[in-house]
Amino acid sequence: MIGRTLVVVPTYDEHDNLWALLERVHVAIGYADVLVVDDDSPDGTGRLADRLATDRDWLHVLHRPGKQGLGVAYLAGYRWGLARDYDVFVQLDADLSHLPEQIPDLVAALDGDGGADLVMGTRWMPGGSVQNWPLRRELLSRGGNTYTRILLGLPLRDATSGFRVFRRSTLEGLDLHDVASAGYCFQVDLARRAVVAGFRVREVPIRFVERTTGNSKMSGAVVRESLWRVTTWGVAHQLARWRDVVWRHPDGRSR
Repeated sequence: MIGRTLVVVPTYDEHDNLWALLERVHVAIGYADVLVVDDDSPDGTGRLADRLATDRDWLHVLHRPGKQGLGVAYLAGYRWGLARDYDVFVQLDADLSHLPEQIPDLVAALDGDGGADLVMGTRWMPGGSVQNWPLRRELLSRGGNTYTRILLGLPLRDATSGFRVFRRSTLEGLDLHDVASAGYCFQVDLARRAVVAGFRVREVPIRFVERTTGNSKMSGAVVRESLWRVTTWGVAHQLARWRDVVWRHPDGRSR
């Protein structure tokens, strides 16, 4: 039983993509509600969302005072949905790089093959793919995920993917109040928290399509924040492992 489902879509200057995205999401998963979390987009994305919501009872809009980062937008959307008793949370980008038609596959994985608490759409696994990406973007993503996997000890092939499905209980168990990551490393942060907390995390292959309209939000500052935070978390993780080895008694007990 899936329960009440909310699709959370953060937006910033996605006016030209929004209508198509919302219609495709509704066709793909018609029983779900959709929450657009707009960061006061200068191009009028928020105003367009308000107009579309007037005759779509499944569409809701959350306005925020300015651009504060992807992670902060998702957290606002989660809190909105948790306060309204949704059971399942789908997150995807507004630029149509995440195909709405694949949402049912991710949602179905919550209950398939033993079940999952978090399902992640993965590009870098058999069956996954990337379309129309330049080589430098692919190398950056593959390299970043390899660095993350090794340093943090995560059993995940695409910890940076933003196409995900959470159970309500998973979000409630991740201590979202102290999440500080604002950019794309927010995805890594929640993935590592889920793994450390012992939640069942499952990866499902997806096809990722490079945006054709609008501008990417990826920047040097975003990359630097991600590198700095992942390295900080990784060093702490490795130090903790080292302490466990040093202070472990020969018979397996802690000293």
